[in-house]
Amino acid sequence: MLLSVLSWWCSSLLVSVSGAGAPEEEMKMEVLHKPFICRRKSKNGDLLLLHHEAYFENGTLLLSSRTVGDKQPVWFTLGIREGIKGWDLGLRDMCAGEQRKLVIPPSLAYGEEGKGKIPPKTTLTFKIELVEIRNGPRSHESFQEMDLNDDWRLSKHEVKEYLKKEFERYGHPPNDTLNEEMANDIFTREDKNKDGFISSREFTYKHDEL
Repeated sequence: MLLSVLSWWCSSLLVSVSGAGAPEEEMKMEVLHKPFICRRKSKNGDLLLLHHEAYFENGTLLLSSRTVGDKQPVWFTLGIREGIKGWDLGLRDMCAGEQRKLVIPPSLAYGEEGKGKIPPKTTLTFKIELVEIRNGPRSHESFQEMDLNDDWRLSKHEVKEYLKKEFERYGHPPNDTLNEEMANDIFTREDKNKDGFISSREFTYKHDEL
C-alpha cells in the first residue's frame, strides 16, 4: 500500500499530452492471452501491477520493464491520467494474468511534441501483462484502513501512523521528519475545508470525475 500512497501523492513520471483541438484517433487493442478464471476486472481507480514493453512503429524496442532498473513490474493507478491516456482507455476490464497489445496513436500518447526519446507525432505499441489488481489509493478500503477510530475522517495523527506502519512494512527505517512532511503535504492538498481533518468525501476517489 505504500506504493499506492506514493503514486497518489507524488507527481507522475509520465505526462499525458493530447493534440490540442484535434480529434482523437482510435486506439487498437488486441487480447493476447486471457486467463480461464477471472475473479476481478480492472476499473478506474484500481492500482495495477504490470509488466510492459513499448515499441516504435518499425518494431524497435523503446523500453521494457523486464530489462530496465530492478526488472520488476510497475504500479499504475488506472483512470487518473497518471500515464498516457491510451493506458487509461486500454487497460480497463482486464483480468490478472491477462496480456494485451495496445497500438496507441499520438493523440492518446505523447502528442505533437513527443517526450524524451519519443519523437513528435509517434504511434506507440505496448505489450502489457497485468500481474495484480489492488484497491486504489483512494478506495473506501484504504480509507477504512487509515481511519483508526472509525469516525469517518482522518486526523493528521492517523495519517502519520499509517505512513509509519507502511514504511516499517516495507523495511524502510523510521523517518519522523519525512512522515511529518508527507502528512503536511497531504493535508494541504486534501483538506479542502481546512478543518484539520480529511473526510471520507474529501479522500475517496470519485469515478464520475474522469
